[in-house]
Amino acid sequence: MYIVYTKEWESEMLSNIAFFRDDSLLGDLCIVLGDWTKKQGSDIELDHWLNFIKKVINDFGSHLGSLQITNEPNLPFMEGSNPHIIQALVEGVVVAKKQAQKLKLPINIGFGSVPSGDASVPYFWENLTKEGNDKFVKYVDFIGHNFYVDVFGEQTLALQEVPSVVEHTLRSLREVDLVKAGIPNSVPIRITENGWSTGKKSISDLDRSYEHQSKVLETVIRTVYSLRSELNISHFELFGLRDANSSIDDLFHQFGVMRDDYSPKPAYYTFKRLIRELG
Repeated sequence: MYIVYTKEWESEMLSNIAFFRDDSLLGDLCIVLGDWTKKQGSDIELDHWLNFIKKVINDFGSHLGSLQITNEPNLPFMEGSNPHIIQALVEGVVVAKKQAQKLKLPINIGFGSVPSGDASVPYFWENLTKEGNDKFVKYVDFIGHNFYVDVFGEQTLALQEVPSVVEHTLRSLREVDLVKAGIPNSVPIRITENGWSTGKKSISDLDRSYEHQSKVLETVIRTVYSLRSELNISHFELFGLRDANSSIDDLFHQFGVMRDDYSPKPAYYTFKRLIRELG
C-alpha cells in the first residue's frame, strides 16, 4: 500500500491506512514524500515528516510487516525533485527503526529506489553515503527497487533479450549502487514494482498483446528467481494486478494481469502458476 505524505494530507492519509487496517489489508506500507504534481514540498517541514512516521508506527505498527520510507527518491520527476529528499529519507529510516524498536515491534524498515541511469538523480548513492554514513546503514532492513523491462523508451526488446536486461539491472543495484552506499549484501533487495503493460506504446504505436505480456512476465520472474540467492532478493511484487482502465490504449492504464472488470488476462494464470511453483 502507498500513501503520499504532505502536511495538508496527513489526516486523510491516516484515514486511508485505518481503512486498510480494518479490512486486514495493511501488511506492507510505503510512505511517499510530497505532492510533486503541484511542485509543492521543496521545503520539508522535517519535524512534521518525522512525527508523521512515528504516528504511523504508534497507531498501526502492530499491523505492519514492513514500512518503506520513500518510493522513488532517485527519480527526478518524482520524489527526487525535492532537494531535501536524501535528508528526509535518512532521518525517516532512522526514526522509523528507532520507534519500532522502542515499541518492540518487528517491523522491517527500508527505502525505495529505481535503476541508476540517464533518467535518475545523478550521484544519488554517493550523496546518500555522505548524508547517511554507517549509523544510517545499520537501521536499513531492505532496499525496495522499482524496475521495468521493455516498457519505457523507444526501443522494443526481443523476448530473448529480457533476461540479460533484468540481470544487468539487478547486478548494477547490488554490485555498484549499494556498494557506493555502504549497504552490505546481507540487506535484502525487494522488487517492489515490476510489470509489463498491454495496450499501445505511444512512441512507436506498437500493439502490446496480452499473450506477450504473459511471456515477458514469466521470463522476468524466472530470471529474478534464478538470481535470488546470489543477489539476496527476497520479494517480487507486480505494480498492479488490475488495469486502471482497460479501454485506454496507454501504457500507464494497462499494467494489470486482469482487465478493469477483473476478467483475467493470460498473464493472470501464468502468475498464479509461478506462485505455486516458485513461491
